[in-house]
Amino acid sequence: MKKRYKIILISFMVLLLAAIRFFEDSLFYDPLIAFFRSDYLLGIIPPMNMAELMIHLSIRYALNSAISLGIIYIAFQNRSMLKFSVILYALLYLGAVSAFIFLVLNIEREHYLALFYVRRFLIHPLFLLILLPAFYYYRISQRTSATK
Repeated sequence: MKKRYKIILISFMVLLLAAIRFFEDSLFYDPLIAFFRSDYLLGIIPPMNMAELMIHLSIRYALNSAISLGIIYIAFQNRSMLKFSVILYALLYLGAVSAFIFLVLNIEREHYLALFYVRRFLIHPLFLLILLPAFYYYRISQRTSATK
C-alpha cells in the first residue's frame, strides 16, 4: 500500500476514534462520565445499572479496539503483529473488566482514582499509544539486526 493511502486511512481511523470520544455522552450509557468530571474525590458514586454499564463499556472497548487494530495493521502490514495485538487487547479487556467490576462492587473513597484509571483503559484507546511505538521500535531493531 502506498504511503499516501496509509496516511489517509490512518487519519480517517483516528477521526473515528475522536468521534467516539466526542459523541460519548449520546452513544454510551456511563454515569461515571459526569461523576469524574466533577469533584469526584468529595462525592459519592452515582447509582447505576451495572449490566447496562458493562454492555456499553464492552461495546466502546470493542469499537476502539477494532479501530486501533486497523491502525496497527495499516501501519505495519504484518499479520503476526496483528495477532499479537488481538491477544494483548483480549487479555487487557479481561483484566481491566475484572478490576473494574471489583472496584465498583467494593468502592470506597480511596479507590476512586483506581476506578478512574481502570475505566480510562476501557473507554479510551490508550493501548494503541503503547503498541505503536513498541512495534515501530521492534521493526527498526529487526532491520538493524538484519543488516549486521
